[in-house]
Amino acid sequence: MTTSIARLKITLDDVEPTVMRRIDVPFDIRLDRLHLVLQAAFGWTNSHLYEFRIKNIGFGMPDPGWGDGPLNAAKATLLSAIEDTGAKSFKYLYDFGDGWEHSIKIERIAPALPGLPMSLIDAMGACPPEDIGGPWGYQEFIEALADPTHERHEELVEWWGGDQFDTQAIDKPAIEQAFWALARKWTRKPRSKA
Repeated sequence: MTTSIARLKITLDDVEPTVMRRIDVPFDIRLDRLHLVLQAAFGWTNSHLYEFRIKNIGFGMPDPGWGDGPLNAAKATLLSAIEDTGAKSFKYLYDFGDGWEHSIKIERIAPALPGLPMSLIDAMGACPPEDIGGPWGYQEFIEALADPTHERHEELVEWWGGDQFDTQAIDKPAIEQAFWALARKWTRKPRSKA
């Protein structure tokens, strides 16, 4: 039973217009699960590696062949990582090739209320498409779609499947539905008597 909820403000760095999500999550959520919540909140596809950088400590998917890799995110909670480091803000890195960095600020800790353990409080800006080339590639993508004379217009229109990308479109019901699906998946089912 979760006793506290953390309100997180997550902003995608180096992107215009602003892409931000404000969410409530259990303060004792495992970091590998927080990764999945952030994927759902932004609309990422969970197709790439990730890492949380809290102070100078990395949490992600450890690679046995890489000795200096991140600590196992499945064995740490947001609460324990914050208590251990004293951090009030940290970074979430996603897709090391594209280099998406998210700044996460803990805005408040409050007692948990009955109901959904995770919720979307506020959202601004559409998530960039996956594999677009990071913030720089996203900026070029927006410019190329909007300008038929841009040297990459036709290429990116074909790649995207059209010449429109709404930088403000957010499907809040889909985010809430994804949160519900995660919550159901993580809820312990009562043992049946044999």
